[in-house]
Amino acid sequence: MMLRDLLYKTAIRAVNGDTNISITSLHTDSREVVEGSCFIAIKGTATDGHSFIATAIEKGAIAIVCEQMPASATGGITYVQVDSSAAAAGWMAHSFYGEPTSQLKLIGVTGTNGKTTIATLLFKLFSSLGYKCGLVSTVQYQVGETIIPSTHTTPDAINLNRLLHQMNEAGCSYVFMECSSHAIEQHRMAGLQFA
Repeated sequence: MMLRDLLYKTAIRAVNGDTNISITSLHTDSREVVEGSCFIAIKGTATDGHSFIATAIEKGAIAIVCEQMPASATGGITYVQVDSSAAAAGWMAHSFYGEPTSQLKLIGVTGTNGKTTIATLLFKLFSSLGYKCGLVSTVQYQVGETIIPSTHTTPDAINLNRLLHQMNEAGCSYVFMECSSHAIEQHRMAGLQFA
Protein backbone atom coordinates (compact mmCIF):
# COMPACT_ATOMS: atom_id res chain seq x y z
CA MET A 1 0.00 0.00 0.00
CA MET A 2 1.25 3.49 -0.76
CA LEU A 3 2.52 5.50 2.22
CA ARG A 4 0.45 8.53 1.19
CA ASP A 5 -2.72 6.38 1.41
CA LEU A 6 -1.78 5.14 4.88
CA LEU A 7 -1.32 8.70 6.14
CA TYR A 8 -4.55 10.29 4.91
CA LYS A 9 -6.23 10.33 8.36
CA THR A 10 -3.07 10.98 10.37
CA ALA A 11 -2.23 14.36 11.95
CA ILE A 12 1.01 15.17 10.12
CA ARG A 13 3.36 17.93 11.30
CA ALA A 14 6.14 17.56 8.71
CA VAL A 15 7.34 15.25 5.92
CA ASN A 16 10.92 14.76 4.75
CA GLY A 17 10.97 12.52 1.68
CA ASP A 18 8.59 10.88 -0.76
CA THR A 19 5.19 9.59 0.41
CA ASN A 20 4.58 8.00 -3.00
CA ILE A 21 6.32 4.76 -1.96
CA SER A 22 4.93 1.25 -1.49
CA ILE A 23 4.91 -0.04 2.10
CA THR A 24 4.95 -3.82 2.64
CA SER A 25 4.33 -3.88 6.40
CA LEU A 26 3.94 -1.73 9.51
CA HIS A 27 5.96 -2.24 12.69
CA THR A 28 6.40 -0.64 16.10
CA ASP A 29 9.09 -3.16 17.09
CA SER A 30 12.37 -2.62 15.21
CA ARG A 31 13.22 -6.34 15.61
CA GLU A 32 10.29 -7.22 13.32
CA VAL A 33 11.15 -4.78 10.52
CA VAL A 34 11.74 -6.26 7.06
CA GLU A 35 12.63 -4.74 3.70
CA GLY A 36 9.99 -2.21 2.60
CA SER A 37 8.53 -1.64 6.07
CA CYS A 38 7.30 1.50 7.74
CA PHE A 39 8.63 1.77 11.30
CA ILE A 40 6.46 3.73 13.73
CA ALA A 41 8.52 5.03 16.67
CA ILE A 42 6.35 5.09 19.78
CA LYS A 43 7.43 6.44 23.17
CA GLY A 44 6.60 3.70 25.67
CA THR A 45 6.73 3.68 29.45
CA ALA A 46 10.06 1.81 29.53
CA THR A 47 11.47 2.25 26.01
CA ASP A 48 11.37 5.00 23.42
CA GLY A 49 10.96 3.71 19.87
CA HIS A 50 12.84 6.76 18.60
CA SER A 51 16.02 5.11 19.96
CA PHE A 52 15.56 2.30 17.43
CA ILE A 53 15.07 4.31 14.23
CA ALA A 54 18.62 3.57 12.99
CA THR A 55 18.14 -0.16 13.69
CA ALA A 56 14.84 -0.17 11.78
CA ILE A 57 16.52 1.50 8.79
CA GLU A 58 19.37 -1.05 8.88
CA LYS A 59 16.77 -3.85 8.78
CA GLY A 60 15.04 -2.38 5.72
CA ALA A 61 12.56 0.28 6.83
CA ILE A 62 11.95 2.77 4.02
CA ALA A 63 9.67 5.06 6.02
CA ILE A 64 9.77 6.30 9.60
CA VAL A 65 6.82 7.79 11.47
CA CYS A 66 7.96 9.67 14.56
CA GLU A 67 7.08 12.47 16.97
CA GLN A 68 10.60 13.94 16.84
CA MET A 69 12.63 14.09 13.65
CA PRO A 70 16.12 12.58 14.02
CA ALA A 71 19.05 15.01 14.18
CA SER A 72 20.29 13.68 10.83
CA ALA A 73 18.22 12.07 8.10
CA THR A 74 19.32 8.97 6.20
CA GLY A 75 19.16 9.46 2.43
CA GLY A 76 16.36 7.65 0.61
CA ILE A 77 14.27 7.27 3.77
CA THR A 78 10.94 9.08 4.18
CA TYR A 79 10.37 10.65 7.61
CA VAL A 80 6.89 11.66 8.74
CA GLN A 81 6.57 13.70 11.92
CA VAL A 82 3.22 13.35 13.70
CA ASP A 83 1.65 14.65 16.89
CA SER A 84 1.15 11.13 18.30
CA SER A 85 2.94 8.08 16.90
CA ALA A 86 0.61 5.79 18.86
CA ALA A 87 -2.51 7.35 17.30
CA ALA A 88 -0.83 7.31 13.87
CA ALA A 89 -0.15 3.57 14.29
CA GLY A 90 -3.87 2.96 14.84
CA TRP A 91 -5.04 5.02 11.86
CA MET A 92 -2.33 3.64 9.58
CA ALA A 93 -2.97 0.01 10.61
CA HIS A 94 -6.71 0.47 10.08
CA SER A 95 -6.03 1.67 6.53
CA PHE A 96 -3.33 -0.97 5.87
CA TYR A 97 -5.71 -3.81 6.81
CA GLY A 98 -8.59 -2.52 4.68
CA GLU A 99 -10.54 -0.69 7.39
CA PRO A 100 -11.89 -3.94 8.88
CA THR A 101 -14.31 -2.29 11.29
CA SER A 102 -16.20 -0.68 8.41
CA GLN A 103 -17.57 -4.18 7.68
CA LEU A 104 -17.80 -5.48 11.28
CA LYS A 105 -20.09 -4.51 14.12
CA LEU A 106 -17.49 -3.84 16.82
CA ILE A 107 -18.72 -3.69 20.41
CA GLY A 108 -16.24 -2.46 23.03
CA VAL A 109 -16.57 -3.25 26.72
CA THR A 110 -14.86 -0.91 29.20
CA GLY A 111 -14.88 -0.57 32.96
CA THR A 112 -12.96 -1.55 36.06
CA ASN A 113 -14.45 -5.02 36.53
CA GLY A 114 -16.41 -7.46 34.38
CA LYS A 115 -15.01 -6.72 30.91
CA THR A 116 -14.02 -10.34 30.24
CA THR A 117 -17.33 -11.70 31.54
CA ILE A 118 -19.49 -9.28 29.53
CA ALA A 119 -17.50 -9.64 26.29
CA THR A 120 -17.51 -13.46 26.58
CA LEU A 121 -21.23 -13.65 27.42
CA LEU A 122 -22.09 -11.43 24.44
CA PHE A 123 -19.84 -13.54 22.19
CA LYS A 124 -21.57 -16.76 23.38
CA LEU A 125 -25.07 -15.23 23.10
CA PHE A 126 -24.63 -13.90 19.56
CA SER A 127 -22.88 -17.11 18.48
CA SER A 128 -25.81 -19.17 19.82
CA LEU A 129 -28.15 -16.97 17.75
CA GLY A 130 -26.29 -18.08 14.61
CA TYR A 131 -23.94 -15.13 14.07
CA LYS A 132 -20.28 -15.75 13.36
CA CYS A 133 -18.46 -13.67 15.96
CA GLY A 134 -15.02 -12.58 17.05
CA LEU A 135 -13.76 -12.10 20.60
CA VAL A 136 -10.84 -10.03 21.88
CA SER A 137 -10.34 -10.63 25.60
CA THR A 138 -7.80 -11.17 28.34
CA VAL A 139 -8.42 -14.92 28.27
CA GLN A 140 -8.24 -15.49 24.51
CA TYR A 141 -8.89 -14.12 21.06
CA GLN A 142 -11.43 -16.04 19.03
CA VAL A 143 -12.33 -15.97 15.33
CA GLY A 144 -15.54 -17.99 15.09
CA GLU A 145 -14.53 -21.35 16.58
CA THR A 146 -10.78 -20.77 16.17
CA ILE A 147 -9.07 -19.88 19.44
CA ILE A 148 -5.89 -17.79 19.44
CA PRO A 149 -3.90 -17.39 22.68
CA SER A 150 -4.19 -13.87 24.09
CA THR A 151 -1.07 -11.76 24.58
CA HIS A 152 -2.75 -8.63 25.99
CA THR A 153 -6.27 -7.65 27.00
CA THR A 154 -6.22 -5.34 23.97
CA PRO A 155 -3.39 -5.96 21.45
CA ASP A 156 -1.29 -3.12 20.04
CA ALA A 157 -2.90 -1.19 17.16
CA ILE A 158 -1.15 -3.11 14.37
CA ASN A 159 -1.86 -6.58 15.76
CA LEU A 160 -5.42 -5.57 16.68
CA ASN A 161 -6.17 -4.44 13.13
CA ARG A 162 -4.53 -7.60 11.73
CA LEU A 163 -6.79 -9.67 14.02
CA LEU A 164 -9.90 -7.69 13.03
CA HIS A 165 -8.94 -8.19 9.37
CA GLN A 166 -8.76 -11.97 9.99
CA MET A 167 -12.21 -11.84 11.61
CA ASN A 168 -13.60 -9.94 8.65
CA GLU A 169 -12.02 -12.39 6.17
CA ALA A 170 -13.47 -15.31 8.17
CA GLY A 171 -16.97 -13.87 7.78
CA CYS A 172 -17.56 -12.59 11.30
CA SER A 173 -20.48 -10.18 11.69
CA TYR A 174 -19.89 -9.09 15.29
CA VAL A 175 -16.76 -8.60 17.37
CA PHE A 176 -16.84 -8.23 21.15
CA MET A 177 -13.72 -6.60 22.53
CA GLU A 178 -12.40 -5.73 25.95
CA CYS A 179 -11.14 -2.15 25.90
CA SER A 180 -8.79 -1.66 28.83
CA SER A 181 -8.17 1.86 30.10
CA HIS A 182 -4.47 1.27 29.42
CA ALA A 183 -5.22 0.49 25.75
CA ILE A 184 -7.46 3.54 25.43
CA GLU A 185 -4.74 5.78 26.90
CA GLN A 186 -2.18 4.28 24.48
CA HIS A 187 -4.43 4.91 21.44
CA ARG A 188 -4.49 1.19 20.51
CA MET A 189 -8.03 1.60 19.16
CA ALA A 190 -7.39 4.77 17.14
CA GLY A 191 -9.18 4.56 13.80
CA LEU A 192 -11.61 1.81 14.79
CA GLN A 193 -15.33 2.30 14.19
CA PHE A 194 -17.57 1.00 16.98
CA ALA A 195 -21.18 -0.06 16.40
